[in-house]
Amino acid sequence: MFEALGQKFSSIFSGLRGKVTDTDLRDFTAQIKIALLESDVAVEVAESFSNRILEKAKLLESDINKSTNPAQKIFEIVNTELTQILGGSARRLRFAKSSPTVILLTGLQGAGKTSLAGKLSHYLLEQGNTPLLVAADLQRPNAVNQLQVVGKLVNTPVFAPEAGNGVGDPVQVAKDGLKFAKDKLHNFVIVDTAGRTGVDKELMQQVESIRDAINPNEILFVVDAMMGQDAARTAQAFANGVGFDAVVLTKLDGDARGGAALSIVELTGKPIIFAATGEKVTDFDLFYPERMSSRILGLGDIASLAEQAKRAMPEAASKNLEDKFIKGEDFTFTDFLSQLEAMKNMGSMSKLIGLLPGAGGMKKQLDNFDESELVRTRAIIESMTPQERNDPKVLNGSRRARIAKGSGRAISEINSLVERFSQAQKVMKQMRNGSVPPAMAGLGGMGSMPKPKQPSQNFKKKSRSGNPAKRAAQEGS
Repeated sequence: MFEALGQKFSSIFSGLRGKVTDTDLRDFTAQIKIALLESDVAVEVAESFSNRILEKAKLLESDINKSTNPAQKIFEIVNTELTQILGGSARRLRFAKSSPTVILLTGLQGAGKTSLAGKLSHYLLEQGNTPLLVAADLQRPNAVNQLQVVGKLVNTPVFAPEAGNGVGDPVQVAKDGLKFAKDKLHNFVIVDTAGRTGVDKELMQQVESIRDAINPNEILFVVDAMMGQDAARTAQAFANGVGFDAVVLTKLDGDARGGAALSIVELTGKPIIFAATGEKVTDFDLFYPERMSSRILGLGDIASLAEQAKRAMPEAASKNLEDKFIKGEDFTFTDFLSQLEAMKNMGSMSKLIGLLPGAGGMKKQLDNFDESELVRTRAIIESMTPQERNDPKVLNGSRRARIAKGSGRAISEINSLVERFSQAQKVMKQMRNGSVPPAMAGLGGMGSMPKPKQPSQNFKKKSRSGNPAKRAAQEGS
């Protein structure tokens, strides 16, 4: 979503050379303001943001010009302010002193509340909770049925005594749902409410009535990030009316300009607590302002990548890879197959690569990335015998021909994969010996990626784990 803004910021930073003058700083912040306005950020937010950067930069102008890299100092100011405009730090759910914790979802029609309810439920289930979904949206056609489908998908029970479609009392459903949750010992209740095409008196009154009836621990306002600053204005009106505790952004993987995410915290005074970044139930997590700022500025989001890798790879497989690396044993096609499985569980490869530093400058490569190449690679490996996977040296001509026939690929593709895998084994050996080898270019069809552009930093080299999931965690720390 923020690729265009990130590219504009990168271009603006590239204009900073050597010592900066007061005029340079004013020109710089004026360009920052324009970039924000073009990204559909609210005017007052763009103005206050650029003004704060100018004030801090002028205050530190002497220190900035004394440094060996003035642009880096200004970059740090922008990064800090961008993190603040996004909320400063991650906001976590508040739990009830006694179960259940009640979460009320509200927002406009089409924001994705019902799908979000399923994602939130899945998120809570993974943490060992027992959520209950309550179908209190009795207005929208098939809303109750949709929530039941979502509940089945995420293995969460749905309290739905009314068929909906304009029939039933949503306040009573919410009250009865809370009582049901207490009787059945659910420790979380997620209440899905009706949305409207705009903030109107009827919507406000209904949500107020449900709020007063169930006294929720959290009222979450669900916002479609694709709406830009219009969504932020709507949230502002809702905050001044019914009120809410935090914002959930949906469709953050879209190609809109992202004005909502950059405006909503300052306009409402409420933090962004969660973000949904795709269609899958797993495309959902806490919103981390510092990580989002890092991504916008081209520094990537290694911490999120490491967390996804840790979730995707079973602990036993991860431990096995680490033990093999420590013992000096060869990386095999069997190991690679488990890595491909983990990558599949982590989601879209282009989305994962988008979390790497400099991904903003790789847009063309990401758009052209062939996800099916990983499927073809897996088919080749699965056509090998256990012996061939664990000892690629036995792969003579006749064996390669058999694998090509079994996987439906050309012999040249088999040869190419074996050659690249041989290079990868050499890389692993170099890493084990403490040296820092070139990246495993092309393995699994990834091809070569350009070196990311980012402000110069001095990094201290340290040894890296042979387990890719653990190595990502090291690099994210």
